[in-house]
Formats: sequence, structure tokens, C-alpha cells
Amino acid sequence: MNIQQRQQQFQQYLVRSGLKATRQRDLIARAFFATSSHISAEALYRRVNGRDRRIGLVTVYRTLKLLKDAGLAHERQFGEGRALFEHATKRHHDHMICTHCGKITEFENCEIEELQEQVARRFGFTLQDHKLELYGLCQECRKGAGRGPARTRANGVR
Repeated sequence: MNIQQRQQQFQQYLVRSGLKATRQRDLIARAFFATSSHISAEALYRRVNGRDRRIGLVTVYRTLKLLKDAGLAHERQFGEGRALFEHATKRHHDHMICTHCGKITEFENCEIEELQEQVARRFGFTLQDHKLELYGLCQECRKGAGRGPARTRANGVR
């Protein structure tokens, strides 16, 4: 689904919900749909505020909530104490998060998916959704592991 189709889906959601399709919501949604990775509300705010100074951080948060409610965004918590958002249109995937630099690597693995289904069946459990997050050091940070204290990536863009 391209940006224009996602934008149209968002506009339809707003109409169905009895909400106004404002220029600010449109700008925020377009900026979000143009991202290719996880993004924080603060990083998205910096992107859109440069285009329209009247857009505030609260408007960005509210629009991201609407995008989630419309089924167009997922909110993820990766242990940093703040939310990152990604497109909901992606196929199911899991995440590896570097505890040193904060890099997030998405991956798919059919064997892991099947194993999770087997475990659920063994316990008489019907899976509706799941998320797998693996925490460790990425290749770049392993190479430089002896250089200085651990840090967290602060810009919110992954």
C-alpha cells in the first residue's frame, strides 16, 4: 500500500469516526507514512514542525493515536521508557534491539512462528497476537564493545 492509499484510508477513518480531516492531521499522517523505520512522536514532531510551526507535540500524539485506532500504526515499547511507532501495514515481524546503541532490526522467521504455535497448542491456548523482542548487542557495537560506557540512542528514529 503506498502513501496515497494509506492517506486515503486515514481520511475515510476520520469521516467514519465523525472527525475533521484537518491540514495538520494530513501533514502529520503524510510524514509518518513517509518514514521507513520506527519513529518516536518527538522525532515526528520535529519533522512536521519544520514545515508548519503551528503544529504542536500534543497534536502529533493525538494524530498518532488516531492512526493506531485506524489500524495504520503500531505503538511499540522497546524498554527505553518511550513509545516508537511503525507502519501497521507491514507483515508480521519481530525485533532485535541493541542495548548499546538502540538500533532496531526487524526479522521474520517461520520456524519461530511455528514453534510459538506449538507451545500455545500444548497449553490449550489460542494465540491472537504476539510480539518477540530480542535484546543484545548489534554487530557494530560488539566490535566496539570495549570503547566507553553503554549509551542509549536518543533521537528516536530507527
